[in-house]
Amino acid sequence: MSAYAVIIELAEDGGFGAWSPDLPGCVALGDSREEALAEMRDAIVFHLEGLREAGEPVPPPTAEAVDLVAA
Repeated sequence: MSAYAVIIELAEDGGFGAWSPDLPGCVALGDSREEALAEMRDAIVFHLEGLREAGEPVPPPTAEAVDLVAA
């Protein structure tokens, strides 16, 4: 099982958006951080299934760790 890094950002409307640097075009939205992450899990599964069905290569995850850096 692969693990993809997911970025969750606060949207202007107060909701949340999620995306993965390894899976361009694979995005999700939610009213809460938890909802956006749950939707993103489903989006990743759907995205990878679509790549496989189309005979496209599935990109490997590249992140080894994810950290927040305060500045």
